[in-house]
Amino acid sequence: MSLNQLQLSLQFGRFPEAAAHRELLSRSKVTRWIRHALAVDAEITVRIVDAEEGQNLNREYRHKDYATNVLTFDYQREPTVMADLVLCAPVVEREAREQNKSLEEHYAHLLVHGTLHAQGWDHETSEEDAEEMEAYETEIMQELGFQDPYAK
Repeated sequence: MSLNQLQLSLQFGRFPEAAAHRELLSRSKVTRWIRHALAVDAEITVRIVDAEEGQNLNREYRHKDYATNVLTFDYQREPTVMADLVLCAPVVEREAREQNKSLEEHYAHLLVHGTLHAQGWDHETSEEDAEEMEAYETEIMQELGFQDPYAK
Protein backbone atom coordinates (compact mmCIF):
# COMPACT_ATOMS: atom_id res chain seq x y z
CA MET A 1 0.00 0.00 0.00
CA SER A 2 1.42 3.35 -1.05
CA LEU A 3 0.76 6.08 1.50
CA ASN A 4 0.05 9.56 0.21
CA GLN A 5 1.60 12.82 1.33
CA LEU A 6 -0.19 14.73 4.04
CA GLN A 7 0.24 18.28 5.20
CA LEU A 8 -1.42 18.27 8.63
CA SER A 9 -2.40 21.06 10.98
CA LEU A 10 -3.42 19.63 14.36
CA GLN A 11 -5.30 22.07 16.61
CA PHE A 12 -6.88 21.83 20.05
CA GLY A 13 -9.53 24.23 21.28
CA ARG A 14 -9.28 25.83 24.69
CA PHE A 15 -11.23 23.62 27.07
CA PRO A 16 -10.34 21.94 30.38
CA GLU A 17 -9.72 18.44 28.97
CA ALA A 18 -7.72 19.61 25.94
CA ALA A 19 -4.35 18.66 27.46
CA ALA A 20 -5.40 15.02 27.89
CA HIS A 21 -6.59 14.86 24.27
CA ARG A 22 -3.41 16.54 23.05
CA GLU A 23 -1.37 13.90 24.88
CA LEU A 24 -3.40 11.04 23.36
CA LEU A 25 -3.43 12.44 19.82
CA SER A 26 0.19 12.83 18.84
CA ARG A 27 0.91 14.29 15.42
CA SER A 28 2.52 11.01 14.32
CA LYS A 29 -0.56 8.93 15.25
CA VAL A 30 -3.02 11.31 13.61
CA THR A 31 -0.86 11.50 10.49
CA ARG A 32 -0.64 7.70 10.27
CA TRP A 33 -4.38 7.20 10.68
CA ILE A 34 -5.32 9.82 8.10
CA ARG A 35 -2.70 8.74 5.57
CA HIS A 36 -4.10 5.21 5.56
CA ALA A 37 -7.45 6.58 4.38
CA LEU A 38 -6.06 8.85 1.65
CA ALA A 39 -6.20 8.01 -2.05
CA VAL A 40 -4.42 11.25 -3.03
CA ASP A 41 -2.19 13.82 -1.38
CA ALA A 42 -3.91 16.10 1.12
CA GLU A 43 -3.81 19.24 3.21
CA ILE A 44 -5.97 18.62 6.26
CA THR A 45 -6.61 20.54 9.44
CA VAL A 46 -7.80 18.51 12.41
CA ARG A 47 -9.34 20.49 15.24
CA ILE A 48 -10.41 18.97 18.56
CA VAL A 49 -13.15 21.08 20.16
CA ASP A 50 -15.47 21.21 23.16
CA ALA A 51 -19.24 20.66 23.01
CA GLU A 52 -20.05 24.36 22.63
CA GLU A 53 -17.82 24.87 19.58
CA GLY A 54 -18.96 21.57 18.09
CA GLN A 55 -22.62 22.47 18.52
CA ASN A 56 -22.11 25.97 17.10
CA LEU A 57 -20.40 24.59 13.98
CA ASN A 58 -23.00 21.87 13.47
CA ARG A 59 -25.83 24.39 13.86
CA GLU A 60 -24.24 26.94 11.53
CA TYR A 61 -23.18 24.58 8.74
CA ARG A 62 -25.57 21.62 8.97
CA HIS A 63 -28.55 23.31 10.68
CA LYS A 64 -28.53 20.65 13.40
CA ASP A 65 -28.50 22.05 16.92
CA TYR A 66 -26.31 19.54 18.74
CA ALA A 67 -22.66 18.60 18.98
CA THR A 68 -21.75 15.66 16.75
CA ASN A 69 -18.65 13.43 16.78
CA VAL A 70 -16.99 14.61 13.55
CA LEU A 71 -17.68 17.32 11.01
CA THR A 72 -15.95 17.23 7.64
CA PHE A 73 -15.52 20.42 5.65
CA ASP A 74 -14.17 19.45 2.24
CA TYR A 75 -13.03 22.30 0.04
CA GLN A 76 -11.25 20.47 -2.76
CA ARG A 77 -10.90 16.81 -3.69
CA GLU A 78 -8.48 16.83 -6.63
CA PRO A 79 -5.66 16.95 -7.37
CA THR A 80 -5.09 17.43 -3.63
CA VAL A 81 -7.71 16.95 -0.92
CA MET A 82 -8.16 20.11 1.15
CA ALA A 83 -10.36 19.71 4.21
CA ASP A 84 -10.99 20.49 7.85
CA LEU A 85 -12.00 17.72 10.26
CA VAL A 86 -13.56 18.93 13.50
CA LEU A 87 -13.94 16.38 16.28
CA CYS A 88 -15.92 17.11 19.42
CA ALA A 89 -13.97 15.69 22.36
CA PRO A 90 -16.89 15.18 24.80
CA VAL A 91 -18.97 13.39 22.16
CA VAL A 92 -16.03 11.18 21.13
CA GLU A 93 -15.38 10.32 24.80
CA ARG A 94 -19.04 9.47 25.45
CA GLU A 95 -19.34 7.31 22.32
CA ALA A 96 -16.12 5.44 23.12
CA ARG A 97 -17.49 4.57 26.57
CA GLU A 98 -20.89 3.55 25.17
CA GLN A 99 -19.25 1.38 22.49
CA ASN A 100 -16.68 -0.15 24.88
CA LYS A 101 -13.79 1.15 22.78
CA SER A 102 -10.63 2.93 23.79
CA LEU A 103 -10.65 6.65 23.19
CA GLU A 104 -7.66 6.23 20.86
CA GLU A 105 -9.48 3.62 18.77
CA HIS A 106 -12.59 5.79 18.44
CA TYR A 107 -10.54 8.84 17.44
CA ALA A 108 -8.72 6.75 14.84
CA HIS A 109 -12.01 5.55 13.40
CA LEU A 110 -13.53 9.04 13.27
CA LEU A 111 -10.43 10.46 11.60
CA VAL A 112 -10.55 7.68 8.98
CA HIS A 113 -14.30 8.29 8.56
CA GLY A 114 -13.86 12.05 8.16
CA THR A 115 -10.97 11.60 5.75
CA LEU A 116 -13.11 9.37 3.54
CA HIS A 117 -15.88 11.99 3.57
CA ALA A 118 -13.30 14.60 2.51
CA GLN A 119 -12.64 12.46 -0.57
CA GLY A 120 -16.30 12.16 -1.50
CA TRP A 121 -17.32 8.97 0.29
CA ASP A 122 -20.90 9.16 1.53
CA HIS A 123 -23.06 6.94 3.71
CA GLU A 124 -26.23 9.03 3.79
CA THR A 125 -27.45 8.76 0.19
CA SER A 126 -28.01 5.00 -0.03
CA GLU A 127 -27.74 1.80 1.98
CA GLU A 128 -25.34 0.44 -0.65
CA ASP A 129 -23.02 3.45 -0.24
CA ALA A 130 -23.17 3.08 3.55
CA GLU A 131 -22.24 -0.61 3.37
CA GLU A 132 -19.37 0.10 0.96
CA MET A 133 -18.01 2.91 3.14
CA GLU A 134 -18.29 0.85 6.33
CA ALA A 135 -16.50 -2.09 4.70
CA TYR A 136 -13.67 0.18 3.57
CA GLU A 137 -13.41 1.81 7.00
CA THR A 138 -13.21 -1.65 8.58
CA GLU A 139 -10.42 -2.64 6.17
CA ILE A 140 -8.44 0.52 6.95
CA MET A 141 -8.93 0.14 10.71
CA GLN A 142 -7.75 -3.46 10.60
CA GLU A 143 -4.68 -2.42 8.57
CA LEU A 144 -3.98 0.02 11.42
CA GLY A 145 -4.26 -2.78 14.00
CA PHE A 146 -7.74 -1.94 15.31
CA GLN A 147 -10.92 -4.00 15.46
CA ASP A 148 -13.90 -3.65 13.12
CA PRO A 149 -15.44 -0.35 14.28
CA TYR A 150 -18.91 -1.59 13.38
CA ALA A 151 -18.75 -4.94 15.18
CA LYS A 152 -21.41 -5.22 17.83
